[in-house]
Amino acid sequence: MLKTILLGSCVLVQGVFVRNLANGKITVRVGSRMYTGQPVGGKITA
Repeated sequence: MLKTILLGSCVLVQGVFVRNLANGKITVRVGSRMYTGQPVGGKITA
């Protein structure tokens, strides 16, 4: 399942969901790299 996370204040990463963390963040995988950040909820408008 694809999930989008927020890294910092303006960098978004979309990847395959890996796991939930106890602090509310999630980890996603993009290729061989793993990223951890705050999940983005709802729609993002440009």
